[in-house]
Amino acid sequence: MMMKVTENVTPFTTFTRDEWAALRESYPMEVSAEEIDKLKGVNDVLNMEEIADIYLPLTRLIHLHAIASQELYRSRSIFLQNQEKKVPYIIGIAGSVAVGKSTLARVLHTLLSRWDRHPRVDLVTTDGFLYPNEELEKRGIMNKKGFPESYNVQALLEFLAALKSGKPQVEAPVYSHLTYDVLPEETQLVEQPDIVIIEGINVLQPPRRQVEEEEQEVAVSDYFDFSIYVDADEEDIFKWYVERFKKLRETAFRNPHSYFRKYADLNDEEAYDFAKDIWDRINHKNLTENIRPTKNRADLILRKGGHHLVNQIKMRKI
Repeated sequence: MMMKVTENVTPFTTFTRDEWAALRESYPMEVSAEEIDKLKGVNDVLNMEEIADIYLPLTRLIHLHAIASQELYRSRSIFLQNQEKKVPYIIGIAGSVAVGKSTLARVLHTLLSRWDRHPRVDLVTTDGFLYPNEELEKRGIMNKKGFPESYNVQALLEFLAALKSGKPQVEAPVYSHLTYDVLPEETQLVEQPDIVIIEGINVLQPPRRQVEEEEQEVAVSDYFDFSIYVDADEEDIFKWYVERFKKLRETAFRNPHSYFRKYADLNDEEAYDFAKDIWDRINHKNLTENIRPTKNRADLILRKGGHHLVNQIKMRKI
């Protein structure tokens, strides 16, 4: 039975920015201005204050969860009389296009690797698990790139299952934002890390219904130990999407090998109209139909205000 979540009946505890920042306590961690510039995405906002107030408390929480998970795994291995394997703690990050997921993933990747007991952290994006453009064209869903049906979910599930089985080496496909396609000759090798961050817009999708009832339903998020959803108002996300598109005209789109080279010379009005058309037809539809409905499946919701900075945190109660 499902009911509408009200203010008094919610599985989340809500924190203001100041309340959350206080949870960092006195744990020191230095991040240079140069590192911050490398971590933030196009048109994203990231500064020392955001690192200290939002991301250091978050990495402290994940650090504590990861240690507890290791102890639980060790206890279960003793109970089952199994030989203990090294199994990574897996974090999933979801949210709309242009909301700042990639920046969050890079920040967590950098900061978590500096905590003791889990120095080896890998970051894998689900873009590599998109079907190649040729296959998307064949299926008639090129205009739904990023929608749940555009991913090779079976391959992603097999990748995660291998990680959670303690397999020494697991390969993930690699995606190029330059060519806007999966790179057939390239893979990312993941070798028994302590933590793996899986970043992608639709990683919190519920399991798909199987045609045959006897088949077990499995979701990507079933393999996550902790999940984060990056949230913001639609109007702000649309504004960030347009601003990012305009900036890319002056940078990545200028590359002669870029899939989007033909858009590099658009003027501001043309760029706005083109970005708005893509947003309305594809990204907004994906957000409202597929991405946002998964928000409350996350363990933590980071909500951003209009300046791209987090102003509210919701943490699932245990």
